Amino acid sequence: MTSRPLSPLAIFDLDGTLVDTAADLVSSLNFTIAAAGLAPVTYDDLTHLVGQGARVMIKRAFALREAELPEAEIDPLYDRFIAHYRAEMPGESRPYPGIVAMLDALKAAGITLAVCTNKTEILATPLLEKLGLTPYFAAITCGDTYEYRKPDARHILGTIEKAGGDPQRTVMVGDSINDILAAKNANVPSIGVTFGYTDVPMVKLEPDVVISDLATLTPELFEQLVAKGAAAA
Repeated sequence: MTSRPLSPLAIFDLDGTLVDTAADLVSSLNFTIAAAGLAPVTYDDLTHLVGQGARVMIKRAFALREAELPEAEIDPLYDRFIAHYRAEMPGESRPYPGIVAMLDALKAAGITLAVCTNKTEILATPLLEKLGLTPYFAAITCGDTYEYRKPDARHILGTIEKAGGDPQRTVMVGDSINDILAAKNANVPSIGVTFGYTDVPMVKLEPDVVISDLATLTPELFEQLVAKGAAAA
């Protein structure tokens, strides 16, 4: 008796893909670096700062302002960022328009959903909960779930395992080089969205598909990419 293949799995990045968190990231980062007397960053700076978690974002903000950041000050500044971000949550952060309808359509088509984010668990999990998105996902892995994170392929592969999926039937959806490179490293197809926080034009990152409209992120598109990925395996 032949066993049925596992359901297709759609893995989503969080910031800049599922949820527009820009205003709150900028607000908390500016609150944090104000303690060191640094000038505020702007949304235009954000694309150069995000992607590897709050500690790296703080370090990049200091580098952007050409300011020295002593090692002993990193943890206190990180704690300041976390406290501010959590206290304001969800703040102005909202799912991008069309996200909920898209997730509903994918689930109705039998596609399993998961999140793979470099955001730390104490920030990602409550944000998804407060926005009512948690029930959609079979697995949520964060920047501190493992000892590695995107673009390391093991972050995606670990997410697939937690979601009960199959790498040959998985598609990664993201907005940045970490997402697209992680997908390539894991040998799974990718969809790049153009409305997130990348500082490199998405087309230059060469995902399998580039979309600017969530209406095009359909079950049929996932099935096409799953078939493509399986054929290439």
